Amino acid sequence: MSATVRVPTQLRSLTGGVAELQIDGSTVGEVLGKIDAQYPGLGERIFDENGSLRRFVNVFLADEDVRFLEGLETPVKDNQVLSIVPAVAGGAS
Repeated sequence: MSATVRVPTQLRSLTGGVAELQIDGSTVGEVLGKIDAQYPGLGERIFDENGSLRRFVNVFLADEDVRFLEGLETPVKDNQVLSIVPAVAGGAS
């Protein structure tokens, strides 16, 4: 199974400027793990020291936050879109 992974602008320096990646994997965790293997440094921006998603990184599968699905164990169907979205903090001054 192959998923399209959308890489946010802030992380594209780690993918050589590529905005979308085609990655094989049967779960969200497997897909993200393969990205880490292919693009060193990307995994440490997504995962914490325990291998969980970082608190301020959101991952959406077909527009659903994986934290409200099965987390990293969420199954990925062929041709689904996985979006990595860093949380935005701050406000108007």
